[in-house]
Amino acid sequence: MTEQFVRGLQEVDETQVAVVGGKGAHLGTLSRIEGVSVPAGFCVTTDAFRRIVAEAPSIGDHLDRLSLLNPDDREAIRSLSAQVRRTIEEIAVPGDLAAAITAALARLGEQAAYAVRSSATAEDLPTASFAGQQDTYLNVVGPEAILRHVSRCWASLFTERAVTYRQRNGIDHRTVDMAVVVQRMVFSEAAGILFTADPVTGNRKVATVDAGFGLGEALVSGLVNPDVFKVRDGQVIARTIAAKERAVHALPDGGTQTRSVDSRQREQPALTDAQVVRLVQLGRRIEAHFGSPQDIEWCLADGGFQIVQSRPITTLFPIPETDDQENHVYVSVGHQQMMTDPMKPLGLSLWKLTAMAPMCDAGGRLFVDATRALSSPASRANLVNLVGRSDPLTKDALETVLDRDDLIPSLPDPEPGGRPAGGAPAPIETDPAVVTRLIERSEASVAALRRDIAAKSGPALFDFLLEAFEEHKRVLTDPLSFQAIMAGMESTWWLNDKLHEWLGEKNAADTLTLSAPGNITSEMGLELLDVADVIRPHPEVVAFLQAVEDDSFLDELAKLPGGPEARDAIEAYLDRYGMRCVGEIDITRPRWRERPSTLVPAILDNVRNFEPGAAERRFEEGRQKALKKEQDVLSRLRALSDGDSKADETKKMIDRVRTFIGYREYPKYGIISRYFVYKQALMAEAERLAQGGVLRDKEDVFYLTFQELHDVVRSKQVDDRLIQQRKEAFRSYHALTPPRVLTSEGETVNGAYRRDDVPAGALVGLPVSGGTVEGRARVILDMAQADLEPGDILVTAFTDPSWSPLFVGIAGLVTEVGGLMTHGAVIAREYGLPAVVGVEQATRSIQDGQRIRVHGTDGYIEILP
Repeated sequence: MTEQFVRGLQEVDETQVAVVGGKGAHLGTLSRIEGVSVPAGFCVTTDAFRRIVAEAPSIGDHLDRLSLLNPDDREAIRSLSAQVRRTIEEIAVPGDLAAAITAALARLGEQAAYAVRSSATAEDLPTASFAGQQDTYLNVVGPEAILRHVSRCWASLFTERAVTYRQRNGIDHRTVDMAVVVQRMVFSEAAGILFTADPVTGNRKVATVDAGFGLGEALVSGLVNPDVFKVRDGQVIARTIAAKERAVHALPDGGTQTRSVDSRQREQPALTDAQVVRLVQLGRRIEAHFGSPQDIEWCLADGGFQIVQSRPITTLFPIPETDDQENHVYVSVGHQQMMTDPMKPLGLSLWKLTAMAPMCDAGGRLFVDATRALSSPASRANLVNLVGRSDPLTKDALETVLDRDDLIPSLPDPEPGGRPAGGAPAPIETDPAVVTRLIERSEASVAALRRDIAAKSGPALFDFLLEAFEEHKRVLTDPLSFQAIMAGMESTWWLNDKLHEWLGEKNAADTLTLSAPGNITSEMGLELLDVADVIRPHPEVVAFLQAVEDDSFLDELAKLPGGPEARDAIEAYLDRYGMRCVGEIDITRPRWRERPSTLVPAILDNVRNFEPGAAERRFEEGRQKALKKEQDVLSRLRALSDGDSKADETKKMIDRVRTFIGYREYPKYGIISRYFVYKQALMAEAERLAQGGVLRDKEDVFYLTFQELHDVVRSKQVDDRLIQQRKEAFRSYHALTPPRVLTSEGETVNGAYRRDDVPAGALVGLPVSGGTVEGRARVILDMAQADLEPGDILVTAFTDPSWSPLFVGIAGLVTEVGGLMTHGAVIAREYGLPAVVGVEQATRSIQDGQRIRVHGTDGYIEILP
């Protein structure tokens, strides 16, 4: 029976997390690694904890109530979790359990000093470390005190911070148990933390050591600043020696005391360089055993290092897998596609199969390996300049990496003949018929796809799709389409550069492109205003929509007065735009056609905030502003020396930009139209697999790659464990912030604006649509939760085309991600909204409801009192 409640550290390993918790399992494993010294001890198992919890049935009721609380309701969590802790601490440890613990103590020495440490089953996991969420007690002496502190450790499973952490990570309180580790106390001369990867930059080749005098508690609690050493390739490459005024020491009779450090010792390093290097070598051995970078707590006593904890570093962004040991530099796809959220495996694999460039993935995000393009001078310049046009922060990040001579190999320029990436496209005639022809080609291709896929199922569907993906890429790489896109973009750049040079006019193209014809994304926003016009005259329809909670509302809608017309208007809108959604490059995201309730808040905002005919009026107002601006700049140019020549050249560019800039949005619409056809076919297969009992749920296919799904369709067998692992990994990816640039060493680089022409305290970004506006900030992360009033300024992480219906009702735009020619910027200019994008941490720095001033011409935001 004793073994049920107590296990020696030498008896456990990482396979026994359910028995001894994460900390205990790791310590057991550490004790088996050659050359690693771990203080002797034992674990009080989770069986003991469950035995204690069973003594108080009221705990179950408390846990049910805790699970219902919002993680942000701190007062309620504080009160209820305190009740649970008190209940546990007041339960007397049963005699047989107390005997098992004291017997284990007797074997190690009853009157020795011990550390008593919490070890939860949801702790030190690869995806959630739970660092510091439960309690540790140092220098505990005597069986009675140890039993008391074991109870405290059990209770600490329900500290306010631990409860909140679990709720934010989606972990059910009932699924977590607590073990307790009891170890011989180490009376250390120095102690601290070793990160085997740099926790700030993510660089896996740079280890960081934090060190201080006495016990490690001083560092962990933030009582003192540590000495910080950085080590690479066996050498200390940087050190910061802190003035260490205090240290925590053990008292002879138990407990700890904070003491002043002798003045002669305060600025002495806690470790020598040789000791730091030796410690890092030990850390590399531990890292190699666990297979991932580690956060290691260590103690130095009698000249030797003892390891008292090791857990995965869960905040590092993963590195794409490669088959070689060469250095690589990866550029984020998500920052170009306005989708920095993680994608599910099916979405990642479909995008990779249909993209024009080879891509890899890490942390649920897509990256392009830019190493080869950066290795030769000509292609490097083209890539950096092209990236800089769309996102200055990515450009700065790349330049930061390029400043390091040893990271990227230098290769000669390619042989003449081919056009390097980012070079000038072939000339194209300024003729609206070009755009019409391109759109007709795309529509014909999508229609053929719908027709040909209809009869395909089973393995034959996947063979067909592989061929369809080739057609997909052929459409994407159509030279005429590329020329039309670049014609619009380059005309924009030309107008901005030349009119600034000749007239001192900033971002003149912002006004000159207002209401440009043929922009499918801006039309999508305006047409939702037309839907609102159909609904507005029918109060019962409006009231019904205000109460909509699910996606089956369209049939019920038709039963109301005015309902058939309202349903037909929404259905017609979905027929044209139903393939769109937020994060639409991920095929697994629910489309508007699948979840039409997503559109209801935007429709109701339009009903409330606009008068009938608003779409047509807004478009015409924009067209007139653009025409007036054109006449103004041409008139001013003709007044200059050589003005007629400048005006004629500018007129050609204005015609060119208005011909082609709208088409900039169409290729994405074509891609997403094809994606919806693919998805409908794949989900039909998933439905058959679920009905046949192969899958538990049809959406489980989202956690398989395209090839894996193909194999499941052929074999009618699926690995449920793999799907579960993928679900857990996907949940963990939400906590990661994807970098703009990532190196194969794991370093994340995000760039900086390096500007000194903005007011103190202003938030800096990229100006993409001119003008200045003040208003109420609405921080919105989910389009379906939007509730906007006229004059509001939308603040969000990113906007893809699906957000454009909201643009008709706002006064300005601020996003964390974006560039001059990304969708949000293009549509902001179409609607004449002052906009600043690429504002780091905008959704955290700006509070919902604050008044802000957006300087769309100069690229910064002021938060107003």
